Amino acid sequence: MKKVLVGMSGGVDSSVAAKLLIDSGFSVTGVTLKLFDGESSCCSLSDIEDARSVCIKLGIEHLVFNFKDYFEEYVIDHFVDTYMNGGTPNPCIECNRKIKFEKMLERAEVLGFDYIATGHYAKIENGQLKRAVDTSKDQTYVLYMLTKNMLAKTLFPLGDYTKTQIRQIAEENDFINAKKKDSQDICFVPDGDYSEFIYSKTKTNFPQGSFLDLQGNILGKSENHIKYTIGQRKGLGIAIGKPAYVIAKNVENNTVTLGNDEDLFTCTLIANDLNLLTYISENTLITAKTRYSQKASEAILKVNGDTATVKFLTPQRAITKGQAVVFYDGNTVIGGGSIVES
Repeated sequence: MKKVLVGMSGGVDSSVAAKLLIDSGFSVTGVTLKLFDGESSCCSLSDIEDARSVCIKLGIEHLVFNFKDYFEEYVIDHFVDTYMNGGTPNPCIECNRKIKFEKMLERAEVLGFDYIATGHYAKIENGQLKRAVDTSKDQTYVLYMLTKNMLAKTLFPLGDYTKTQIRQIAEENDFINAKKKDSQDICFVPDGDYSEFIYSKTKTNFPQGSFLDLQGNILGKSENHIKYTIGQRKGLGIAIGKPAYVIAKNVENNTVTLGNDEDLFTCTLIANDLNLLTYISENTLITAKTRYSQKASEAILKVNGDTATVKFLTPQRAITKGQAVVFYDGNTVIGGGSIVES
């Protein structure tokens, strides 16, 4: 019997993932990763207790791994550094890359497990990462960084189910978290105030900067550039007589350029830190997306070493440095990378 270590966050998805694996004949152990202190975070004491409750009901062992130091180094520090350098990071991607798969897989192998599993909505078929049946919940965008070795040792039991079906299974089994709401916020910034979190971590008094128009004229004083992200409209703290959007940021000069909504659209981006799951020939027609909830759009992909140039056939809104771009061939993920220029 194959042994599977299932990452259980305390939520309904990972709980049902464990149940489905048991029903499929695997020997299952649940594990909750302690990543960050705080009752409102995704690994709070109440979440650990919810996961333990489900494991008791399923008759399986429940473990807790303390990965707080890894999380601080690989996720929080990366989050802060990216904002400080003018980008807008996606910490869930780094958490998946370094913690939920790399570190958990390392620990699982030491403990003699054959696989790890999570409650992500995605599929693995013939070693390839594919979109989930429930396209509204598909999470392949935040999983593009999984290597072929990781995919070979990972199971995604929810890939063929809808969220409604998962809730139903949880209710039928009387799981304590059957009606628990999905986590929406970044676990270590539950109030959404990213800049205040960065202030508290760096202990830095950030200077004010300037708002500019597209011609470089000064429109007024701004807060430090870390307060803003590309495409932002609300909370700018300036009135210019019409709706204004953040078009660009200059870290060196501490300026924030404002413009109209149409100024946010562009066709080309450059990405690095690539993870490619298939061979890419010169100028390959693909679909790609630059945000989690975005629909993938047709583009031409050209790869040169660890750098990719993506040219969309139609302009895309608010392509943002620090975010991920993910490449698809139909429902199959063929890779992705971190946006460095648009």
